[in-house]
Amino acid sequence: MKKSLFILSGILLFSCKQEKEASIQVEEKPSLTEAKELSINNPIITDVYTADPAAIVHNDTVYLYAGHDEAPNDFNFYKMDEWLVFSSINMVDWTSHPVPLKVTDFEWAKADAWAAQVIERNGKFYWYVTVEHGTIPGKSIGVAVADSPTGPFKDALGKALITNDMTKATDISWDDIDPSVIIDDDGQAYLFWGNTACYYAKLKENMVELDGEIKTIDLPNFTEAPWIHKKGEWYYLSYAFQFPEKTAYAMSKSIDGPWEYKGILNELAGNSNTNHQAILEYKGLDYFIYHTGGIQPNGGSFRRSVSIDRLHYNEDGTLKRVIMTSEGIQK
Repeated sequence: MKKSLFILSGILLFSCKQEKEASIQVEEKPSLTEAKELSINNPIITDVYTADPAAIVHNDTVYLYAGHDEAPNDFNFYKMDEWLVFSSINMVDWTSHPVPLKVTDFEWAKADAWAAQVIERNGKFYWYVTVEHGTIPGKSIGVAVADSPTGPFKDALGKALITNDMTKATDISWDDIDPSVIIDDDGQAYLFWGNTACYYAKLKENMVELDGEIKTIDLPNFTEAPWIHKKGEWYYLSYAFQFPEKTAYAMSKSIDGPWEYKGILNELAGNSNTNHQAILEYKGLDYFIYHTGGIQPNGGSFRRSVSIDRLHYNEDGTLKRVIMTSEGIQK
């Protein structure tokens, strides 16, 4: 009997030892599903400074539009004379195209290739831009048009679409900036823009004339950079919040509101006072495109760089906080 107990005890001890060793081996063995080493993909463009991103999808290709920060290292303000365009089919590898548009392409403008956005309608591409007007004091919004998403673009009007004397919600000279445009499901186009006051108005089908009055939207701590988009039954209006700028957003079931403020979407963009976003859906995934001052050693508020990270929606339609990463989008 004692011998049997001794043998049984030995078997149990050996079995426990084997289980312990197996457990250790499993813990120490690398997982077959362990993620591969990630590339550092943000910022996405590193040979020039880029800012104020906007993007569209055309023929399964993403076209990214950006302002070109050209300020010398000892110049602490914006120096921007042209806009740039890049394309990608995977959100990682970007092809640079010839400069499609400059401030000098608008004879009535004198400076400042600030934030802009492109939209397609009836086979043409309309580019809404911010510039300094040559004769009417203050910032203005112009429109350029092209037959290709990469241009060349030309002035569609020969004059500004929006000038500072048309907007009265604030008396500053730079409230007519940062245009964002959307074509609703019923074909009606809308233009949003503003600084300290958020304006919007209908556009005629020709995309170069306003169709009705200019209205305003009351949003908490609205600074600038409105971006309008729709997903499902919800309209989303994101914007630069306070200064230095975070990104916040509001939601509505109607483009005319009421808009319900939903909170912060993106935190302060590293090493940059401004925070300017574009939101894009591509091949079933959603992306948040923004800029930071992240290129070292000379990046900053006046030498910015575009980055991209994923955007995620909750089941109720609200947006999850954007996580800014150095890795960005991976192949």
